[in-house]
Amino acid sequence: MANYDIFNGDADGICSLVQLRLDNPQHSTLVTGVKRDIELVVKVKPQPGDYLTVLDLSLEKNAEAVRMALEAGANVFYADHHRSGDIPDHTNFNAHINTQPNTCTGLIVDYYLRGQYREWAIVAAYGDNITQVADEYCAQLKLSSDQQSQLRQLGIAMNYNGYGSSVGDLFFHPEELYSMAVKYSSPFEFMAAESTAITSLITGYNEDIAKGLSTEATRETDTAALIILPDERWSRRVSGVLGNELTNQRPSRAHVILTPEHTGELNAPVTYQVSIRAPKTSPHSADKVATSYGGGGRSGAAGISGLAISDVDALWRQVLDTYSAYKST
Repeated sequence: MANYDIFNGDADGICSLVQLRLDNPQHSTLVTGVKRDIELVVKVKPQPGDYLTVLDLSLEKNAEAVRMALEAGANVFYADHHRSGDIPDHTNFNAHINTQPNTCTGLIVDYYLRGQYREWAIVAAYGDNITQVADEYCAQLKLSSDQQSQLRQLGIAMNYNGYGSSVGDLFFHPEELYSMAVKYSSPFEFMAAESTAITSLITGYNEDIAKGLSTEATRETDTAALIILPDERWSRRVSGVLGNELTNQRPSRAHVILTPEHTGELNAPVTYQVSIRAPKTSPHSADKVATSYGGGGRSGAAGISGLAISDVDALWRQVLDTYSAYKST
């Protein structure tokens, strides 16, 4: 019997697996990648009796691979908060899926483990910009304002590390970051013991986010803004966390971040990687907008890969229509 841990390479995916493996250590084959690499279940070929743990990856995007794994006789534990589609009705499928906008996979795992490693769940929540719940949990644990700030900074930095066109854009491969983190029952221990790595990550975030925030919007209204980042490595790293930060600064406005993609093909047409953030005051429909262009995600945050330049105008109109409607209700 083989064990596979299949997880999103952002803070939420990593912190979810950290909690599970602190509770139940086991030797596993790790399967992960950049944040946008979400169709990961297909990368394993399970045999009867194998156990797949799948975290923070849309079931809708992995449905066929999950079906094949179940048909092969594997067991699947699936925890996630993105669009799910139809959930398999199978004895070997253990689903923990909640698509409400005020949760993330780390919080779902925290509930499953009855809060045993809640500080790691808080890091996950801050990484996914679920700040209200993270703040509430910090208060429940009676953490100081300095401790709360440390967890928030760590969550944002770990989330930032997941963005890029390839792992070459990242400071740390998500597998490496997970392997460092899982050695510590508390993120405070992690930050103290791995201070050099964490400092480099936070420094990188601070430098990149400053560049992102200085980039003027190409189009903007009271309800939405569209920012096109330059074709630089820092742009690919900062695209998602920039959307989070802008939404925190303007919570009643939606934000769309476009970053030129690298396909590796000579003379290939320019396409965009897109990060969509719904207003924090109306965290709805980001996933619906994204799926119109082959993307996915959750109601508050979603993404699109390979958006053609010719589709930018239509995307912008759809964002305006979607969030102007919410503002008027």
